[in-house]
Amino acid sequence: MRKMLFALPALPAAFILALAPLGQAQAKWPDKPVRIILPFGAGGVADVTARIMADKLSDKLGQRFVIENMPGPGGIAAARAVIQSPPDGYTMALVTNGTAISVAAFNKLPFDPVKDLQIVSMVGTFDLVFVVNAQSEYKTLGDFIKAAKAAPGKLNIGTIAVGGTQNLGAELFKSLAGLNLQIVPYKNSPDIVVALLRNDVQMLVEFPPAVQGQVNDGKLRILATSSPKRSSLMPNIPTVAEAGVKGYEVISWNGIAVPKGTPQDVIDSMNKAMREALAEPALKASFEKVGVEAHASTPAELADRLKSDITKWDAVMVKAGIPKK
Repeated sequence: MRKMLFALPALPAAFILALAPLGQAQAKWPDKPVRIILPFGAGGVADVTARIMADKLSDKLGQRFVIENMPGPGGIAAARAVIQSPPDGYTMALVTNGTAISVAAFNKLPFDPVKDLQIVSMVGTFDLVFVVNAQSEYKTLGDFIKAAKAAPGKLNIGTIAVGGTQNLGAELFKSLAGLNLQIVPYKNSPDIVVALLRNDVQMLVEFPPAVQGQVNDGKLRILATSSPKRSSLMPNIPTVAEAGVKGYEVISWNGIAVPKGTPQDVIDSMNKAMREALAEPALKASFEKVGVEAHASTPAELADRLKSDITKWDAVMVKAGIPKK
């Protein structure tokens, strides 16, 4: 027995560690609060949906999921905060179709979302809407296209933020429909609505929450939505593709990503919890109030969407002559 005791220190370290009680194993994720960093300020659609999701994840996984807002050009500040964090599952990023646009819009970003992040899941999707004054002669998007072709250079479309989703969605429509018209940028959504009501522009392209109040009041009318199939939130509104613009598709989305190198079991656990949360009727109803369809995905599905959107928006910006920043 004495010889055996003296022999123990010479045993391989790995073997000795294997003898440790199971209770000393690494704690299961998550065992402390998790941060989700957003590249936007508080109060927008992405922020609202992220907070709804965070509350559900907190309930399901037994730890707080805390939203941190880090707005800034190109989402650079938020991306840096996530990428420079330890890849341990306690710092996450909200990624969106705007992430893809940023890659296309900047000559060089200090991060690469494809290489520096690992996707967990999509959170939700939402359409752009093509909207006219309720008194407009254009009853369908086909009417607008016909009028624009009959009077080249005479009609205008209003959007916000050159290089943003709404602006690029309008540019893609102009290109695929073969129209000669002016796309006019405004500082904010209320300014575009005023311009539309004054007939300074004949149509606007926006996200539904920005115009829903005026639509409900009978001042504006939605002609079309931007997804390839009709939105479950607006089933009576045809798509742009249904109006004859073949290949038109703009799907705004948001999702969750983590720093490259995050353990796969953490990603799997988070994906599972998100899938369960996004399937809950109460969460779906909360999302629908801000015009978002709850939509989970596999990591690979959203990673492929991110890559394809980068390529797509880069081509749209080149054709529209929008200079890179």
